[in-house]
Formats: sequence, C-alpha cells, structure tokens
Amino acid sequence: MLIVFFLPHLLYFSSYWSKILKMKKDNKPDNTAFTQQRLPAWQPVLSVGIVLPLFFIIGLAFIGIGIGLLITSNNIQEFEEEYTGIGDNSNCYICANNATANCKCTLNFTIAQPIQGSVFMYYGLTNYYQNHQKYLSSRDDQQLAGETYYLKNPSQSCKPYQMDINNNPIAPCGSIANSFFNDAFALYYNNQGFLDEVKLDGSAIAWWTDHNVKFSNPSQTGSNLSQIFEGTVKPINWSKPVYNLDVNNPDNNGFINEDFLVWMRTAALPDFRKLYRRISGNYSSFMPSGNYTLEITYNYPVKDLPGKKKVIFSTVSWMGGKNQFLGIAYLVFGSLCFVMGFILLIVYAKYQNVEDNDD
Repeated sequence: MLIVFFLPHLLYFSSYWSKILKMKKDNKPDNTAFTQQRLPAWQPVLSVGIVLPLFFIIGLAFIGIGIGLLITSNNIQEFEEEYTGIGDNSNCYICANNATANCKCTLNFTIAQPIQGSVFMYYGLTNYYQNHQKYLSSRDDQQLAGETYYLKNPSQSCKPYQMDINNNPIAPCGSIANSFFNDAFALYYNNQGFLDEVKLDGSAIAWWTDHNVKFSNPSQTGSNLSQIFEGTVKPINWSKPVYNLDVNNPDNNGFINEDFLVWMRTAALPDFRKLYRRISGNYSSFMPSGNYTLEITYNYPVKDLPGKKKVIFSTVSWMGGKNQFLGIAYLVFGSLCFVMGFILLIVYAKYQNVEDNDD
C-alpha cells in the first residue's frame, strides 16, 4: 500500500529534477577560454623601478608638448581694439548712448607690425553669459531645421519670444535668436593718404554641419523665402526679417545665414569671440603695418550688461587661434609629474635601508 501511495510522488519529483538538471545543462556557458574566464592576464607589479621612470617619462612628454603648444600660440599674430564707446572721448560714445538704429562711428587704429598669413576678423563680447541654462534652452531646433509645422507653431521653450503681442509666431523664436549680434563693419587701409577698402569675405564662416545638417530653410514648391515666412514676424530686436538678412546674396538668407549660424553656436564662457569675416582680396595673405579706419554700424547695446565690444584681427595655426591655456595646462601637469617623481625618489632613498634592516 505504501509503495502504491508514494510511487506517483516519486515519479513526479524525479521528472521535476530531471527538468531542472536539463535546464542547468542548457544554460551552461560554452567551454571556451572567454566564457570560462581562462584568458591570459597580466597584472603589473608597481615597483620603484617601474613607477619612478614612468613619472619622469610622462612629465617629459607633457612638458615637451606644452612647450610646443606655447610656441605655436605665441607665433600667432593678433591685434584687438575695443569700440564699446564708454569714455567721452570715444568715437562711438554717441552711438553707445542713444537708441538710433544704424548709428555710424569710426575707429582709427594703427597696426605696428605687418600680419603675415591669412587673417580672420572676429567680434568679441565680454560679460555675456550665453551659457545660462534658460538662455541655452530658449530655441526651437525643429523650427530651425526647417520643419514647416514648427515655423507657424514654435515650441513653448521659446517663451517669452514665441509669439508677438498680436499672437503671431516669431521666426526664428527664442532668446538666442532675439539677441542676434547685428553690428556691421567696413575696413579701410590708409594707403599714402587714400582709403583703400579691405575686402571682407563672409562665406563659409559657420560650421559645415550647422549649415548643411543642423539648420535648414523650410521648403515649399513654387514659393520663395518671403512667401514661405508669410504669417510669421521677425524677432523683437531685429531690424529686418530673417529672409532678408543678406540683400547681396539671396542664398545667404533665412535660417542658413552665415552670421546667424555663427551666433547660434553659443559660447561656453562669458568672454568670447565669434568669427565675423575673413580678410580677402589684396590683403588675403598679408595685412601691412600702418593706419586703418574701421567704419562701424553700431546697433548692438552692451551698456546695461555691463560688457564691452571689440574687434580682433588674428592669424590661425594647426591648433586654431591664439590660446595659451592648453600649453600652460600641459606644462603644469608635466611639472607635477616631475615633482611627484622626485618626492617618491627621496622617500624611497630614505626608507630603503630601513626596510632592508627590518628584513
């Protein structure tokens, strides 16, 4: 009777355990060096003979790279001039203290040494926090990418520059676009009493990815830009609509305007410069020393920041523009490696005999 009673249970449990064993067998990793963790491994022994030379080698390498970076940076020629118009004697003082649109002022300066090579012209702003979180997020990337729906229905992130007081959509919307830098410059070289215009080239000054990938104008069959943007309004601080930013080049309008693209790539630090033009024409590879006149169309207010505006003329190298920070950083790190190496060497020399005596 007992056998008859327990037999079904025994059969059930034996069937259950056979299934468990089969599952475990099926889940067993392959018998390879990788899955069974039999790969060869090497663990360095950090002895004095390895650590000390390593510190000195790394220190030498970083110091050498730092010196190279500093020499390269110092070979870059750069000239900058402020034109904020703060002082009473400044040529731009009147323009800086009134609200007249397209106010003209001139800046006369002298370049003592000729600038060799390709010269780039930048505008610089100080105490301007483009990295503020609310400022950074105040844009509509889908609108800027040319999506037609968002042209008339900008994102909520653009507020308070999403709609105007009549509830018309703003294009481009947001704080970054609304604060677009709109000073303009014309440069002249005083060539023996005659003002010779220095040609400024504004083509291809923005990143290729911004112009060809990230930003795009909305398209509509059989319509030009002004028709496509019909029903939208320009940003509050702009003097002209986005489809008419460049009257001389119809292809340089809308969301792919070169100056607009440069401005929309926000700066990480409060003091920054942005590329304005390349020197071209007769002065494309050489800016002679002498007297220059910069004619400024003063529109951009910075008095309330308070900040400053300046123009910079600079050459470039394989590492970009003039920047000593990277070279100094390499020198500091390399020097620290050398100092740590000498400290470890002194400690080892002092306590080596103590360890030997203990043995």
